[in-house]
Amino acid sequence: MYDIVYYHEAESVQDAVRALTEHPEARVIAGGTDVLVQIREGRFGPCELVSIHELRDELWGVTLDEDETICIGPITWFHAVNTDPICQERIPVLCDACDTPGGPQLRVSGTVGGNLCNGITSADTASTFFAFGAELVLEGPNGRRVVPIEKWYAGPGKTVREQNEVLVQIRIPKSHYEGFTGEYIKYGKRRALEIATMGCCCLVKLADDHETIEDVRFAYGVAGPNPCRSEAAENIARGKTVAEAAPLVGEAALEDLHPRDSWRASKDFREQLIKEMTKRALVEAAAKGGSTASWK
Repeated sequence: MYDIVYYHEAESVQDAVRALTEHPEARVIAGGTDVLVQIREGRFGPCELVSIHELRDELWGVTLDEDETICIGPITWFHAVNTDPICQERIPVLCDACDTPGGPQLRVSGTVGGNLCNGITSADTASTFFAFGAELVLEGPNGRRVVPIEKWYAGPGKTVREQNEVLVQIRIPKSHYEGFTGEYIKYGKRRALEIATMGCCCLVKLADDHETIEDVRFAYGVAGPNPCRSEAAENIARGKTVAEAAPLVGEAALEDLHPRDSWRASKDFREQLIKEMTKRALVEAAAKGGSTASWK
């Protein structure tokens, strides 16, 4: 049962901000693939909703700024990001991540902004946005502010977005993606319609020899209460060849990550996943940059 006592279809971002401010218990809804499930489970009833679903002119699509920053509208579907030419050319690993949530029906209704705003560590795009150091633009009663994704999460299922703020843009600056190749690996008990048991994204920039690691980023979902990176794994890999780094990065990653026991998987199993997925993600990301190293 959907216990909804107030519903407002916003006509603009400012209209949404106004409605949220006037109804301090209201929640934003776009695709509804998370919010409606939670309402049906009785977690928010009676519930007030402000919909931004129809604000396609302001909040939909992928564009490229003059400085080649990639700008993604938060109500853009997973499938639309996955098939977008700008994303396919410049950040294809995000396209791969957007092809993993749920099934085909969810990917043409669920939004990338919602995937970030729900604040959960298992969100499929979260670790990839984290690896890219995405910048999240919020609009509220006092104007706009930009939050680096490293400061976005405020605990399990929580973000720093205020109740009367709307996420209006996800930005990935050119310096955050230029020269990098990437790999996203999701582990679940089945290949579809599955919440991640563990997610790992690796971005790597190789030197001219296509083997030496100039820069690297490892980001994870379900390795802690929030998406996170492993500086220990990154530091141990920089300056080494892919073949030298691959056996070392998994163990190093455990210095920064704190998975837990749950009904989906034990802590020990998640630690084993981290070690294996970190190594594989590095080698597969580097192979897209020309490396011939193997993870086996």
